[in-house]
Amino acid sequence: MIKGLLFDYGGTIDTNGLHWGRVLWDSYEKHQAGVPEEAFLKAYSYGERALAINPIIEPRHTFLDTLQLKVEQQFLFLRNEGIDLPASLGKAIALDCYQFAKSSVQQAAPVLAQLADRYPLVMVSNFYGNLSTVLQDFGIAGYFQAIVESAVVGVRKPDAAIYALGVQELGFAAHECVVIGDSYSKDIVPAKAVGCQTIWLNVKGWETTEVSVEADVEIDDFGRIPEVIGGL
Repeated sequence: MIKGLLFDYGGTIDTNGLHWGRVLWDSYEKHQAGVPEEAFLKAYSYGERALAINPIIEPRHTFLDTLQLKVEQQFLFLRNEGIDLPASLGKAIALDCYQFAKSSVQQAAPVLAQLADRYPLVMVSNFYGNLSTVLQDFGIAGYFQAIVESAVVGVRKPDAAIYALGVQELGFAAHECVVIGDSYSKDIVPAKAVGCQTIWLNVKGWETTEVSVEADVEIDDFGRIPEVIGGL
């Protein structure tokens, strides 16, 4: 019997399964940034590392702030590679991606509300220490009884310990909890290692990880969660 739900955030709730690298790359293309995809991939990885290692993002920062800082780091890398892009383009890309995320969260909110009426929800996310501000900004903080955030607890996915902390917050046995996430390697594998059941939102990631364990359910739209969860 399912008693509680653990949700990933980025790439799950805010993009309905699209990898954030894909969302940003699509915006680069939309704004005709003229950046080769290989260079963008390196810039994206550089930016993620920079934000994870350095105290660039503060707890007060909204998601728009986060995206602007993220793109600034990408542009810094590209500038060092000889690709100099105007700051105005970075702001346009960040705003475009923010509006996409806001729309995705608005579509996810009724699903979260429906699930929160039936189960306690806990967020488990690799994030920068400002996830509470982001969830409040998007109006969905009230659906979650706790947030387990990597920058706060000092454990990052794919370390299964972060999902063990989420299970602990719910207060149930692991097999009574369901993890919902978009990343096979960072959500499904560690969740199964802890003993949780899993729903894999498998849409359009950038992973090439070979599948070695089975997700209990695989879906291609966030809105299907209430429908499939009854079968677990």
